[in-house]
Amino acid sequence: MNKESMMKNRTFWVTAGILAAGVVLGGLILLGAKPAVTGDAHGGKAPAHAEGEKGLGAEETVKGSHGGRLFSQGDFAVEIAIFEQGVPPEFRVYALEKGKPVASGELSLQLQLERLGAQPETIGFKPEKEFLRSDRTILEPHSFKVTLAANHKGQAYRWTYEQEEGRVRMDDAAAKNAGIEVQTAGPMKISSKLELSGEIQFNQDRLAHVVPRLAGVVVRSAKNLGDQVKKGDVLAVLESQSLADLKSEFLATSKRLELARTTFEREKRLWEDKISAQQDYLAARQALSEAEIAHNSVSQKLLALGLSRDAMMRVGTDGLTRYEIHAPLDGMVIEKHLALGEAVKEDASIFTIADLSTVWAEMTVYPKDINTVKLGQKVVVRAAALNAVATGRVAYVGSLVGEQTRSAKARVTLPNPDHNWRPGLFVTMELDQNEREVPVAVPVGAVQSVRDWKVVFGRYGEFFELRPLELGVSDGKWIEVVKGLPAGTRYAATGSFILKADLGKAGASHDH
Repeated sequence: MNKESMMKNRTFWVTAGILAAGVVLGGLILLGAKPAVTGDAHGGKAPAHAEGEKGLGAEETVKGSHGGRLFSQGDFAVEIAIFEQGVPPEFRVYALEKGKPVASGELSLQLQLERLGAQPETIGFKPEKEFLRSDRTILEPHSFKVTLAANHKGQAYRWTYEQEEGRVRMDDAAAKNAGIEVQTAGPMKISSKLELSGEIQFNQDRLAHVVPRLAGVVVRSAKNLGDQVKKGDVLAVLESQSLADLKSEFLATSKRLELARTTFEREKRLWEDKISAQQDYLAARQALSEAEIAHNSVSQKLLALGLSRDAMMRVGTDGLTRYEIHAPLDGMVIEKHLALGEAVKEDASIFTIADLSTVWAEMTVYPKDINTVKLGQKVVVRAAALNAVATGRVAYVGSLVGEQTRSAKARVTLPNPDHNWRPGLFVTMELDQNEREVPVAVPVGAVQSVRDWKVVFGRYGEFFELRPLELGVSDGKWIEVVKGLPAGTRYAATGSFILKADLGKAGASHDH
């Protein structure tokens, strides 16, 4: 081979070596890549390590016949799976020797879980017919490092693997830029809320039904529906024969009273001067008393009809029959039942006037809540249709439970200067219960819905990981955490919806 051929062969092999190295390096990079967001693929790919007498070595995750992870060393193998069909999640372990099932009683097993932010948890196993069952429920999320230690026929085996669920990797700078604020879970004072349905009603203490109190014919209608009136304003005018009779009687008794008083004074002087007999004086005094009684009786009847002294004495063209009906209070005309020329009876309800400067918010209280509703209790009234909110205090709690509704009534008096709270409007009413301090509470906005859980995202180093919660009372701003987030745990107090969205982008599944 000449020198030129040798140079060409050397160049070819150098180039081929560089290309091969690039391919290998690229493959290693791809195999070593790790996603920033991990879902909840319980049975997916994960690093698996087996440790026996020959030490720790890495092997690819293999699925067993029950869908779990299969680990083997020599002729011995175990399959571990999380089972939760019809039961709370539990580990199940199946053992094989030379491909044949090993009786569960011939195997001792122990497992250790290491979760983010928690102390290692040791789990024992109970033998069943074909497998070993963990002695406790495996709480969600199923995101942890697992160390499995087995002993079979005097031989010790050890495997480790990791699986991740509901976890997002995000450093502090990225979290801050995303608007995620991290706080530490701790105690909080919470006023629990009782929410009841209700309805806006007229303030019955400021509602008047106007009746004429005299029969008559309508000759003038001064006010219409929706008109604002002041106390004393004329609502309508009637012509009433009954009024004419009363006024005529009033005028007649006035004249008789005047005559009786004059006669009495004259007889008194004559008796005092010993000119007339005492009998005449006594008769004049009795006549005066009777005239006064008759006059006062008619006067009281006219005053009861709302007539003034001037109106009683009015005897013009229509003075005897003209009867004015006046507003008894300030308010709005909400009902009107008369028309010109209509004959009305003395007890007919011809107008209804309501003072809408205040209204009642009446709530329905069922027996289970009656003891929690107290006089003076603060109430927040909300009308979703108007996007309106008002506050008040319980002014009345009914002492009876309705026979038909099986509920009691309670009410709040609300100021209504702008007349926005209209009677008939449906509302929700929130009552403050006793304030108490709970060991752990988080902002309501920190809680997200993932699958069928209510969760917050705990902060552990560079990871956020969801924590399913059992929740308690809430005051609308804070909510009690009964279980799932220990005091002192750091969590995403704001921006947790971003973390939930990142989990969604990862296409998380729940495969054991």
